[in-house]
Amino acid sequence: MADASTDSAFVEFQRVQKSYDGETLVVKDLNLSMPKGEFLTMLGPSGSGKTTCLMMLAGFETATNGEIILDGQPINNIPPHKRGIGMVFQNYALFPHMTVGENLSFPLEVRKMGKSDREAKVRRALEMVQMNDYQGRRPTQLSGGQQQRIALARALVFEPELVLMDEPLGALDKQLREHMQFEITKLAHNLGITTVYVTHDQTEALTMSDRVAVFDDGRIQQLAAPDTLYEEPENSFVAQFIGENNTLEGVVKEIKGKNAVVELDGGELIDCKPINVSKAGERTRVSIRPERVEINKDRLQEGVHTLKAEVLEFVYMGDIFRTRLKVAGNEDFVIKTRNAPDQRRLKPGEMIEIGWLPDDCRALDAG
Repeated sequence: MADASTDSAFVEFQRVQKSYDGETLVVKDLNLSMPKGEFLTMLGPSGSGKTTCLMMLAGFETATNGEIILDGQPINNIPPHKRGIGMVFQNYALFPHMTVGENLSFPLEVRKMGKSDREAKVRRALEMVQMNDYQGRRPTQLSGGQQQRIALARALVFEPELVLMDEPLGALDKQLREHMQFEITKLAHNLGITTVYVTHDQTEALTMSDRVAVFDDGRIQQLAAPDTLYEEPENSFVAQFIGENNTLEGVVKEIKGKNAVVELDGGELIDCKPINVSKAGERTRVSIRPERVEINKDRLQEGVHTLKAEVLEFVYMGDIFRTRLKVAGNEDFVIKTRNAPDQRRLKPGEMIEIGWLPDDCRALDAG
């Protein structure tokens, strides 16, 4: 779960709670520790508490209980403009009456910086986002992607050690969004900036982050590196929220060493890895990723249970084939296979057998 306090932490939430009405907690006892230079994404559905955490760190919201610490100093009572934090929002928040150069110069003027220093820093920030030629333009003369680059440059211009980003790419089209994901990640790592990024887009979180904190109901459900989060979800919520996932309901029949045998509600037996189930008789929801399901029985180890499946739909997606099956009564069971020369293209109505390595199927809480 969330990290405990550490001496090397640059950003820390210590038992932080937030309530707007004095009764309902939107953030519940949050503990989180970030080292310097990390790119951490807070990911979760609307209302999960992720944006509230970001706003408390920025100083726009006050923690009801607990302490927020930045570089060893408690900051609960420090106003936002004195925290030295860069902010990037989804709506860019650029001043329309100012040129690009004036927009970037503004945070430096507020900090009483001299004219020549300001000009040098503005030039450097524009170079970082490859917008050198746009200094004299106004925001209305820029495209959405260009405005987002300027908003990013303005957050970086005074060289903050911490940058907070709240859904900064939400208004961009898919291609530009993916390009900006790469640019922001590269920039953050090259400059060694500590970044807290908020999104509800799982792909964005997985491709950009060093670690991802998955929020639900005011709590961090799991905090881990992207590959761990995807391949080793700790509970049913994380398994369902991150990436595409197949689930089957059943009861733990027996646990033998590191494997569990689960009897599905239709009576079929499957092999899984027990994650947060510990004994026979417990209800479980098992989780298996579409790309880990095998349709070639030769690739399965001897003795492993297989399931009968009916092919309902085949979708050609270029690099992969996406096939929807009926498995153990579930008509939304999806498998993904690579578009290789020897790969079978399954046809609706076909009956096949599927299976998987027990380590790839996780027996989780019943949800």
